Amino acid sequence: MKNRLLSLVTLLVGLTSVHTSVVAQPPGVASSGPSIEAKTLGNIKQLTSGFVKAGEGYFSPDGKQIVYQAQPLDYPFYQIFRQSLDGGRPLQISTGRGRTTCSYFSIDGTKILFASSHLDPAIDATEAAERKQQEEDKKSGVRRRYKWDFDPYTEMFEADLDGKILKQLTNEKGYDAEGAYSKDGKLIAFCSDRDGDADLYVMNSDGTGVRQLTNAPGYDGGPFISPDGKWVVFRSDRKEKDMLQLFVIGIDGKNETQLTDTNGVNWGPYWHPSEPIIIWSGADHSDPTARPNYDLWAARYEIASDGKFKLGTTQRVTDFAGADVLPVFSPDGKKLMWTSTRSDDHSSQLFLADFLLEVK
Repeated sequence: MKNRLLSLVTLLVGLTSVHTSVVAQPPGVASSGPSIEAKTLGNIKQLTSGFVKAGEGYFSPDGKQIVYQAQPLDYPFYQIFRQSLDGGRPLQISTGRGRTTCSYFSIDGTKILFASSHLDPAIDATEAAERKQQEEDKKSGVRRRYKWDFDPYTEMFEADLDGKILKQLTNEKGYDAEGAYSKDGKLIAFCSDRDGDADLYVMNSDGTGVRQLTNAPGYDGGPFISPDGKWVVFRSDRKEKDMLQLFVIGIDGKNETQLTDTNGVNWGPYWHPSEPIIIWSGADHSDPTARPNYDLWAARYEIASDGKFKLGTTQRVTDFAGADVLPVFSPDGKKLMWTSTRSDDHSSQLFLADFLLEVK
């Protein structure tokens, strides 16, 4: 799957709907009346600014800091930044070169995991090509669809809180990224196309003991290990290219289950830290003439006595006429952070809110 481009999100406005494979939901639309968000979210505030765009943020274990990816004003690719929620300037963690993504705090809060292509032997040419493309887009007024490059030089690194790289965790030909620690800090789940196709892998937090979890055609990515350490939730387009749906699989590689099956995209799933709840972003793509509107959705889950994983009734969290994606809960489960285009200039930025929705 080298050099494959996956169109994860179209940052446009239109009709939306999401349902699970078990319970059908009515179609959602960008709200024309009172917003539902008064009942689902409280004290919404923007966290990032001063970047071309920013997003995919995660909390430190004590909930006082965040780490995220953002594109600086003077560089064409995302870099990784750490920022205190009490204020202060963002601190760049990554090297300042190459594509970077998917940062995550270690369980003790002293290290940051992230993926980077700064070891690309042709990085000068890579940067020049992207700068040229962005300049041409700016001159022509073209706004490209959101897409993600599976850069074959992307590896995973562990750095201290000041950005000093402590260890390179992967060293395989191809894309190694989208990593996150388990709650006990012993494992890292991640995505790799080292076998020619993007699948899920698990390794020890020191980079040893790599084992493959999934092996299906298409992209499997964005994995997160459940709080009890028994499951991995992820997104996959194995049914139809780019049309991501939610799946879970046991940490042992068994009991793989598809959770959503809609005529659209469901992606960016994340576990609630203490309640049996999964939150994600989704949009309806059934009408090619309509612009899909990405909103946040949540549902409770249950695990039957026979080990079967089941997602319950889907509930809508946001109805903003724009993109709301990549939601994550704070460590205490009381706050929600996500990426949204609800900023004044409609650029993607991080937002924070109290999570008020009672997911039934």
